[in-house]
Amino acid sequence: MSFSPSSRGRRLVAWLALVSFALAGAAWWWCKGRPVELPDAPSARIACVSYAPFREAGETPLDPRAFVSPARIDADLHALSERFDCVRTYSQGQGLSAVPGIAARYHMQVLMGIWLDRDAKANAEQVALGIATARAHPDVLRGVIVGNEVLLRGELSSKEIAGYLREVRTALPADIPVSYADVWEYWLRHPELAGAVDFITIHILPYWEDQPVPPERAIRHVEDVYAKVEQAFPGKRVMIGETGWPSAGRPRRDAVASRVNEARYLREFLRYAASVHMPYNVIEAFDQPWKRAQEGTVGGYWGIFDAQARPKFAMQGPVVEIPRWWLGWLAGAAGAALFVLAGLRRRRWERRRGWTALGLAGFASGCALAWQWRQMSYACRDDWEWIVSIVACVVALVTALRLASWLAGRVAGAPCKPAPAGRLRFVWLFLLTLYGLLLVFDGRYRDFPLGLFALPCAGYALTAWLNERVRTPTREALFLAAWLPLLAAVVVVLELGENPSTWLWLALNLAIAVPVLQAAWQARATRARAGDMLG
Repeated sequence: MSFSPSSRGRRLVAWLALVSFALAGAAWWWCKGRPVELPDAPSARIACVSYAPFREAGETPLDPRAFVSPARIDADLHALSERFDCVRTYSQGQGLSAVPGIAARYHMQVLMGIWLDRDAKANAEQVALGIATARAHPDVLRGVIVGNEVLLRGELSSKEIAGYLREVRTALPADIPVSYADVWEYWLRHPELAGAVDFITIHILPYWEDQPVPPERAIRHVEDVYAKVEQAFPGKRVMIGETGWPSAGRPRRDAVASRVNEARYLREFLRYAASVHMPYNVIEAFDQPWKRAQEGTVGGYWGIFDAQARPKFAMQGPVVEIPRWWLGWLAGAAGAALFVLAGLRRRRWERRRGWTALGLAGFASGCALAWQWRQMSYACRDDWEWIVSIVACVVALVTALRLASWLAGRVAGAPCKPAPAGRLRFVWLFLLTLYGLLLVFDGRYRDFPLGLFALPCAGYALTAWLNERVRTPTREALFLAAWLPLLAAVVVVLELGENPSTWLWLALNLAIAVPVLQAAWQARATRARAGDMLG
């Protein structure tokens, strides 16, 4: 069968795209498995670390009935004592008042927290329990922190917080220092609180700053902030009460959550803290799955250990982002085999090019879905989210199989038939529009499901490129396609163009939307020409 030069050129571009997609999938997984050289920490020991025992499935401190047994706390502190000199807690009750007594067994100190919020009755109970615990274990306390980020949450005024601070200060021995902890900016906004504390506790989290700071500039940012707070409160000792970096979750501009970046930040911070002999506390000991409900995926992955108490990385030597990176290649190979087997059932091409195209499409699809599965393993919080995510992946795979079969026929020389579109494409347009709206209006804690949407977006773009018999899209499809690029562009602008994920998100939206818009324009032009001929 002969083809016009234009048709041959389009097929060549399609081949290049298929090869590029497969190579990109293989390269991504290979790169994530390469050891990254990082500066060593001065020691594996860390001065102090935030400790919360709520790391098992379904556990959350937001449940007033939650209780952690002394035996579990004992096991945790026994393990933590091998690397940490101190633990910071955030509240009393739910079993946490046992921490100081147990910490003493392992020669650890405690920064003991008293939780405050807008509930006056609960605050009174917290304060009373905290005072009693502090009096019972004065020798083990490095300090008592009354309230954590209450100003940030807008739950109490600085005057109310100062009242609680003075109540605790009056009730405790003078050698137990009392403080309040909040993001550094709120201390600068409320300097009046300094008179109610013995030392100032600030939180510096470069990832969460209003202007996110990437890891390569993060330590300089910490230095600048610490100096600024010291200058604002001369004569007051300043402690960093929280600092750290997440190992998983969405990027914020060029601040990327990853295992390598967490290791880099902690190692560099520990070197800096040791050089200036600065009091500090790192957030946090264990990953906290319950935080994903409040802060998105990233909220659950600030731990030095994962939720199963396994260390994520060492403090010396190179760090690997994905140790079992080869599973991505295995998923790609499985995808290639699946696509070829599906092609065997549907048709038999005379040329090998069709099978090669199926294999390339299948390999790229497998790598992309493995990428999405990895994200799901971090993001899915319950069975319902797993079910929805798996169903979406299955639909994406079915879509890719259907489109790849048509593509393989075209590159192998099969007669041109209309490319698959219709209802299934409309479903993807709708889902992309819905998720685009969420990213624009509520995107702070939302991930970018790039691996999922890569399959239909790239597939429909390629089929539209090779399709010579274009169907006129429905008004509904045209409406959605018109919105997709606009919404995706807004997401890029919101992150000032510094987040690579937003650009890839824009590219995927354009890939599926532009062919729809082009088909509508061609249909309109055809009608106009027909009208001119009739006229």
